[in-house]
Amino acid sequence: MTQSDTHLAIDAVWRIESPKLIAGLTRITGDVGLAEDLAQDALVVALERWPESGVPDNPGAWLMATAKHRAIDQLRRGKMLDRKHEQLGHELEARQDAAVPDLDAAIDDHIGDDLLRLMFIACHPVLSTEARVALTLRLLGGLTTDEIARAFLEPEPTVAQRIVRAKRTLREARVPFEVPRDAELTARLSSVLEVIYLVFNEGYSATTGDEWVRPALCEDALRLGRILAELVPEEPEVHGLVALLEIQASRLHARVGPGGEPVLLADQDRARWDQLLIRRGLAALERAEQLAGALGPYALQAAIAACHARARTPEETDWTRITALYDALAQLTQSPVVEVNRAVAYTMAFGPAAGLEIADSLLSEPALANYHLLPTVRGDFLAKLGRFEEARAEFERAAALTRNARERTLLLERAARVRSGL
Repeated sequence: MTQSDTHLAIDAVWRIESPKLIAGLTRITGDVGLAEDLAQDALVVALERWPESGVPDNPGAWLMATAKHRAIDQLRRGKMLDRKHEQLGHELEARQDAAVPDLDAAIDDHIGDDLLRLMFIACHPVLSTEARVALTLRLLGGLTTDEIARAFLEPEPTVAQRIVRAKRTLREARVPFEVPRDAELTARLSSVLEVIYLVFNEGYSATTGDEWVRPALCEDALRLGRILAELVPEEPEVHGLVALLEIQASRLHARVGPGGEPVLLADQDRARWDQLLIRRGLAALERAEQLAGALGPYALQAAIAACHARARTPEETDWTRITALYDALAQLTQSPVVEVNRAVAYTMAFGPAAGLEIADSLLSEPALANYHLLPTVRGDFLAKLGRFEEARAEFERAAALTRNARERTLLLERAARVRSGL
C-alpha cells in the first residue's frame, strides 16, 4: 500500500471511528473538547506510524487503544488537570484514582449510549443553530473544520471560532453527558432532528454558491439519521425524518442536468431515482406510522415525499392527498414556509387560482420578506394564468433574492420565457 493509499485509509477510518472515540472519551473526561483532543492525538500517532507499519487489521480498535492509553497516561501524570478549565480540574482530581483502573471497561461499554449522549451534547439548545450544525458535523460526522467551512461556503477561521466557542459554552454550562429524560427528552430530541434536517437541506438545495446540490452533506445527514434511528428505535419522528431523507435523497442524481443545472421535479427522469433509497424510505415511514398515534411534522413531510415516489409519472401524482397532508402539516407547524409549499400543492390539485390565493395571503408575512421561493411560486402561478408580465417581475425578484448562482440562472431563464409568453 502506498503512502497515499495509507492516508486515504486513515481518513476513512477516522470518519467512521472518531464519533465512537470522542463519545467514549467524553464520558470519562466529562469534557467534549478534551475528548476530541485525545482522539486527535491518536490520529496523529496513526499518521506517524501507519505509513511505515501499515494499517492494522482492526484500525478502529487500534485508535481506541491508543486514545485510551493517552487518557490513562494523562490521568496518571496529572497533566489532564492542566488542560482543563479550573472549574473541572477539582472534579477530575477527586476521581482520578478511581477512573484509571476502570477506563478500558468504561470506554468499551455502551458505545451506542455514548453516541446518543454525544448527539444530545452537540445539539444542545444552549448553542446557536450554526454552532450545533458545525459541532455535530465535527464530532459525529468526522469532518474537518476546512470541510465544514467549504460545505457552507464560510471562512474557515469563522467556523473554527464557532466550534471553539461551542465547546467552551458546553464546558461553562456544565452540560451533563447524559440522555435527557421525560419532557426534556422530547425537546432535546427535536433539536437533534432539526440539526440533521438542516444539514440535509443544505446539501439538497444549497443556499449559496455555484452548485445546486451538495451530495456529501446529504450523505452525512443520512448517516446521522440512520444512527439515531438505531439508538432510539421507538421514537416515531426519528423514523419519520429518516424516511423523508431517504426518499428525498433518492432524487439527487435526477435533480441536476449534465452541466450541473437544476432540474425541477416535474422535469426529472424518474428512471434515475434510486429505488433502493425509496424502498428504505417507505419502510421507515411505515415504521413511523406504526409507532405514532398521529404523524409528526417530519413523518408528514415523508408521507408527501412518498406520494411523489410512488407516482411513475408526474401525471399519476396524488395531489389531492398531498394537499390534505399539507393541510395537516400547516395546522401542526404554523409555518409560513409550509404555506408556500401548500400553495403549490393546491395549484396542482385545484388550479393556479387556488394556489395564488394562498400565496397572496403570505405577501405581508415578515418571515418571508426575503424568501425567494414565494415570488418563485407566484411567478409560476401567474404564468399559468396568462399574466405574463406580472410573472416575469416575480421571477426577476426571486432571482435577485436567491444566493445560489444556479438557481438565479434558472429564474432569469424563466423570466425571459414568460416575457415571450412561452
